[in-house]
Amino acid sequence: MTQRRPGFPARLPSFSESTPGSAFAPRRAVLGTPAVSMGAAMDFAGVRARMVKRLATGGVTAAAVLQAMGTTERHRFVDTALGNQAYEDTSLPIGLGQTISKPSIVARMAELLLGAEGVRAGGLGRVLEVGTGCGYQAAVLSLLAREVYSIERLRGLHEKARTNLRYLRLTNVHLLFGDGMLGYAKGAPYAAIVAAAGGTSLPLEWCEQLAVGGRLVAPISGADGQQMLLVVDKTPHGLKQNVLEAVHFVPLKSGVA
Repeated sequence: MTQRRPGFPARLPSFSESTPGSAFAPRRAVLGTPAVSMGAAMDFAGVRARMVKRLATGGVTAAAVLQAMGTTERHRFVDTALGNQAYEDTSLPIGLGQTISKPSIVARMAELLLGAEGVRAGGLGRVLEVGTGCGYQAAVLSLLAREVYSIERLRGLHEKARTNLRYLRLTNVHLLFGDGMLGYAKGAPYAAIVAAAGGTSLPLEWCEQLAVGGRLVAPISGADGQQMLLVVDKTPHGLKQNVLEAVHFVPLKSGVA
């Protein structure tokens, strides 16, 4: 009998609290009713459209990524007081010493995931996101991937992401509370893995859980402490690594808090 994967939201079974899962539904639910007025939504739509134009001018060429960035309402994932900055290309605090990534880096990493050989052949299937944060990147990925597993080590942010994503009713997003450095073996293999925190090396578990033909995108720190964007492709002959531009993410940590 095939084991059922956790539904939304879910917690790792190694912890005391868990939510019974439901099988993955291949179709996403329609968006729920917005919590803001139509006038406010129209204002945000305008600045969001301008953000997408900036992303395109800045080098993002994948139509699917631009559409996902234009659809996902970033202002819903930041504090109300920061709403007027939601569509600026800047990271913003989300509590507990963490930040929501800049739109340009979210789009950049998503586009890199779509460039994997296996993805070009069969589309972006199952994705593991390490570092849910406030849930924004998971929402973007839900429009690009068949299924998204997103794991967060800070309980407060895990709960915040649940609240932020609840109204979207995304049937293909599974939120997990646990140690992201361990990945999530029960969902493997993954067509793509993306991390929103950077360490000095890649956890072995991530590489093991990545499917052949899949791609891992994560920041990694060098000996000088400078973070660079690392792309790892898993081929039948092993791992192929490419180091790209400098980035700045929060540190990758183990355990839960």
